[in-house]
Amino acid sequence: MIKPSMLKKGDKIAIVSLSSGLLGEENLIHKYNIAKERLETHFGLEVITMPHALKGIDYIYNHPEDRAKDLMDAFKDESIKGIFCAIGGNDTIRILPYIDYEVIKNNPKIFLGYSDSTVNHFMMNKAGIISFYGPSIMCEFGEYVKMFDYTKEAVQKILFTNCKGYEIKSSKYWTDDFVPWNIKNMEVNKRLLKESHGYETLQGNGVVTGELLGGCIDVFPMIIGTEIWPNEKGWKDKILLIETSEEKISPEYLTRYLRNLGAQKIFEVIKGIVVGKPQEEKYYEEYKEVYKKVLKEFHCEDLPILYNINIGHSYIIGVLPLGSKIEVDFTNKKLRLLESPTR
Repeated sequence: MIKPSMLKKGDKIAIVSLSSGLLGEENLIHKYNIAKERLETHFGLEVITMPHALKGIDYIYNHPEDRAKDLMDAFKDESIKGIFCAIGGNDTIRILPYIDYEVIKNNPKIFLGYSDSTVNHFMMNKAGIISFYGPSIMCEFGEYVKMFDYTKEAVQKILFTNCKGYEIKSSKYWTDDFVPWNIKNMEVNKRLLKESHGYETLQGNGVVTGELLGGCIDVFPMIIGTEIWPNEKGWKDKILLIETSEEKISPEYLTRYLRNLGAQKIFEVIKGIVVGKPQEEKYYEEYKEVYKKVLKEFHCEDLPILYNINIGHSYIIGVLPLGSKIEVDFTNKKLRLLESPTR
């Protein structure tokens, strides 16, 4: 996999809206302003916004070709060193016909996002470049009052340094607070809850290494069968990342999604699974039982699973490099980067 250059102070990054146009709505634009100032002040980046990123929900929905143009133009622009997603949604899939994988491959740069951006990460995987599953503009960079220390450290370490050997530890805190995004002057920090579980090994043991691949499982049904969904060979020896969205799918739906992966024989060829903390810890115990049940159905009781990772819709979150080699110690419940995902 091709590594993008690490970020440094003074670098230019571009904001794109590839799914929902929420960031451009008049009652939410303050979130953009918070994030832009934070990226400039705390991380020393020069922030530009691609031409269509702030055109609002209706325009973004009606013009997938312009969303894709923003992405392609950001990759083509040699002065831009990183591309950060505004927010997720449920509509990234409609930009698929307009993607030029050669442009992405020939202009590798840091791509950051999660949720529906899972579609984009599989695009990056098809193009052969490492991408970064992590914070979005509206949520984490646009967090009221202050950015969570765990998230800020993850961005700084993984995107700005040679982080070979970096251990991604469990956050000591998480939150189930939700503050409406249309509040313009929020001055109270979210309530933090002490982490009581840490990483959990659901089954299996030992140490495995491999490239990380995956994202939000809610998004998988939209991309299965498309040009960006890997075949069995493409999944071989990978470590599968799975997290669930704010929709908090029922254990029954998680069962169906996992059975689909089993039917594709993905569980037979991957080396292990890492699973994100369910948002608000809803279905926390129920999901654990689903994973063990479905893996047993496909005779994969020995496939190791590490559960409760701080990623995606699990607030507070970090960053995971997709396509980069990681090491998962299922016996000692540790996760670390075997290589720096940037150059």
